[in-house]
Amino acid sequence: MIWMYANNEFNSCRYILGIVCPHPLICVGVNPSTAEPNRTDSTIRSVDRVAKKNGYKGWVMINLYPQRATNPDDLDMTANCKLVEPNLIYIRELLSMYPESDIWAAWGTMIEKRSYLRECLFEINKIVDSNNCKWITFGTMSKDGHPHHPLYLAVDSPKKPFSFHSYQQKNARRT
Repeated sequence: MIWMYANNEFNSCRYILGIVCPHPLICVGVNPSTAEPNRTDSTIRSVDRVAKKNGYKGWVMINLYPQRATNPDDLDMTANCKLVEPNLIYIRELLSMYPESDIWAAWGTMIEKRSYLRECLFEINKIVDSNNCKWITFGTMSKDGHPHHPLYLAVDSPKKPFSFHSYQQKNARRT
C-alpha cells in the first residue's frame, strides 16, 4: 500500500491523506484529527471500510478546513487564509489527477461549528465542478439536511447521488 499524505511544516494542518490507486473514493470531511499514514483513527477506518464495501480500491480524505483538531470546537473562530489557500491548492491538484471522481459528501452536522466552513465547502465545490467530479453520499441525511459523517453510518448504508446544488441553496441562507 502506498500512502498519499500532505501536511504543513508543524503538522498542525493536514491537507491530504489517502491510499494511492487508479480511482479512489474522495471523502470530504470537516477537519483532520490525528490520523497519518500507518496510524489511522476511527474516522479513517470508517472511510476505508465504506470505500472497500463499495468496490473502491482506495480512498483519499480531504477536509473543508485543514487545521488539526480532535474536537471541532477547537477550530479557529475565523478562517485563516494561510490555511485555506494551501488546502484549496492541494484539492485542485488532487482532483486534476483524478478528474471525474466520486466525491463523498461526509462532513455531517459539524459543518455548523463555524460559519466559514460553508464558504470553504462552496469553494471546494467550484474545484469539484471544474473537474467533472460527481458528488455522492452514503446513508440518510441529518434532520437539517447534512450528509452523515463516516463515523455515524450503518455498515450497509447505500451509496446515492448528492445534489450539491440543492444543498447549497438550502445552506447558503444559513450563513
